[in-house]
Amino acid sequence: MTAPEIEPARWQKSSHSGDTGQCVEFADLRPTRAAIALRDSKHIPGPALLVSPAAFTDFVTGLTGRN
Repeated sequence: MTAPEIEPARWQKSSHSGDTGQCVEFADLRPTRAAIALRDSKHIPGPALLVSPAAFTDFVTGLTGRN
Protein backbone atom coordinates (compact mmCIF):
# COMPACT_ATOMS: atom_id res chain seq x y z
CA MET A 1 0.00 0.00 0.00
CA THR A 2 1.30 3.49 -0.72
CA ALA A 3 0.99 6.42 1.65
CA PRO A 4 -1.45 8.34 -0.61
CA GLU A 5 -3.80 5.34 -0.58
CA ILE A 6 -4.38 5.83 3.14
CA GLU A 7 -4.94 9.59 3.09
CA PRO A 8 -6.28 11.56 4.87
CA ALA A 9 -3.94 10.07 7.46
CA ARG A 10 -2.53 12.52 10.00
CA TRP A 11 1.20 11.91 9.76
CA GLN A 12 3.52 12.75 12.66
CA LYS A 13 7.29 12.85 13.00
CA SER A 14 9.30 11.95 16.03
CA SER A 15 10.28 14.86 18.24
CA HIS A 16 13.86 13.53 17.89
CA SER A 17 13.97 13.81 14.09
CA GLY A 18 15.44 17.33 13.81
CA ASP A 19 15.38 19.46 10.67
CA THR A 20 17.16 17.08 8.31
CA GLY A 21 13.92 15.42 7.20
CA GLN A 22 15.43 11.97 7.60
CA CYS A 23 13.00 10.11 9.76
CA VAL A 24 10.10 7.74 9.88
CA GLU A 25 6.63 9.23 10.13
CA PHE A 26 3.65 7.46 11.63
CA ALA A 27 -0.13 7.81 11.45
CA ASP A 28 -2.69 6.26 13.75
CA LEU A 29 -5.40 4.87 11.46
CA ARG A 30 -7.79 3.81 14.19
CA PRO A 31 -10.79 3.59 14.27
CA THR A 32 -11.15 3.20 10.47
CA ARG A 33 -8.40 0.55 10.44
CA ALA A 34 -6.86 -1.36 13.29
CA ALA A 35 -3.38 -0.25 12.26
CA ILE A 36 -0.56 2.22 12.59
CA ALA A 37 1.01 3.34 9.29
CA LEU A 38 4.74 4.02 8.92
CA ARG A 39 6.45 5.79 6.01
CA ASP A 40 9.80 7.27 5.05
CA SER A 41 9.63 11.06 5.30
CA LYS A 42 12.13 11.37 2.44
CA HIS A 43 9.79 9.49 0.08
CA ILE A 44 6.27 10.52 1.02
CA PRO A 45 4.45 9.06 -2.03
CA GLY A 46 6.21 5.74 -1.51
CA PRO A 47 5.06 2.66 0.35
CA ALA A 48 3.58 2.69 3.81
CA LEU A 49 3.93 -0.19 6.23
CA LEU A 50 0.84 -1.05 8.28
CA VAL A 51 1.40 -2.65 11.68
CA SER A 52 -0.88 -3.50 14.56
CA PRO A 53 -1.08 -1.03 17.44
CA ALA A 54 0.51 -3.67 19.71
CA ALA A 55 3.44 -4.15 17.32
CA PHE A 56 3.95 -0.38 17.13
CA THR A 57 3.96 -0.13 20.93
CA ASP A 58 6.56 -2.92 21.10
CA PHE A 59 8.65 -1.12 18.45
CA VAL A 60 8.63 2.20 20.33
CA THR A 61 9.30 0.47 23.64
CA GLY A 62 12.28 -1.28 22.09
CA LEU A 63 13.66 2.02 20.81
CA THR A 64 13.16 4.00 23.98
CA GLY A 65 13.78 1.28 26.55
CA ARG A 66 10.63 2.34 28.40
CA ASN A 67 7.80 -0.03 29.35
